[in-house]
Amino acid sequence: MKTLAFFNNKGGVGKTSLVYHLAWMFADLGKTVLAVDLDPQANLTAMFLDEDRLEEVWSDEGDHPETIEGVVAPILRGTGDIALPHVERLAPRLGLLPGDLGLARFEAKLSSAWPGCLDRDEAAFRVISSFYRAIQQAGRQIIADLAIIDVGPNLGAINRSALLAANNLVVPLAADLFSIQGLKNLGPTLRDWRSEWSDRHARRSRDPNLSLPAGAMRPIGYVLQQHEVRMDRPVKACDRWMAQIPELYARHLLDRSNGFPESVAADDNCLATLKNYRSLLPLAQDARKPMFSLKSADGALGGHLRAVQDCYLDFRKLASQIDDRCQSN
Repeated sequence: MKTLAFFNNKGGVGKTSLVYHLAWMFADLGKTVLAVDLDPQANLTAMFLDEDRLEEVWSDEGDHPETIEGVVAPILRGTGDIALPHVERLAPRLGLLPGDLGLARFEAKLSSAWPGCLDRDEAAFRVISSFYRAIQQAGRQIIADLAIIDVGPNLGAINRSALLAANNLVVPLAADLFSIQGLKNLGPTLRDWRSEWSDRHARRSRDPNLSLPAGAMRPIGYVLQQHEVRMDRPVKACDRWMAQIPELYARHLLDRSNGFPESVAADDNCLATLKNYRSLLPLAQDARKPMFSLKSADGALGGHLRAVQDCYLDFRKLASQIDDRCQSN
């Protein structure tokens, strides 16, 4: 099973919506997909499930056994290892490992376990690898081809362990100053995490049967989202930021010092530039389906139907690009 995380240090770039739509698109293209919500805000789970189901999985009673919080609850209580994950079946080829606001409580446990791995503390390795092992177990339940992981916009211990579980990494970007700054922060942090995990992984747990992530976190490209276009060209307000993205991505994510592409359009690292589909999003939210699956019965009439077709082609092309790069890894 390939594992793919979507992450940017900067929030508000449409990351969760991107994960949601790609999960449906990969399923539409015939892959069995596990969507994994490791963002303590649990927005991806809220996109997939209606309020009645959310109320059930987030019931105040117990440890929320149907969410990721329930999976790590034995570790939090100090009573055991991870529990068997529940996979919410959304479609024949799509399952969800639901998120939980209570996952935020796991941050301190993950943070304190990180240095313990250097001392070959078996319990520390179990904590750090808990997300990875939960994803692998959940993937086996549905025989998943691909796990897509959504994480929050910070550089904390939860995201470090979440990204360790990913073979591949896609960076969603917006054409603004904050995304640019996020790139500058993300690249060095990923290199530090890889290097530090390499030291810890080399020492390994005393338990030879404990499955540990490789911690590759290989950047396979970026997706530029929410850019404004007029006459098929970005507006000037975005131009100055877009012009910087190819060099900054290559410099900070790939650790390159020369040979930078001249523009986003000429950059092989750019997986896609996605337009705003603002008119479709409210319809999709009401229908509880991806924008590219809207029908006339959902209110997609006239120009909306053309936008739905364009949206489908955009996401199909992006999914194919991502799949090609994941398969080459």
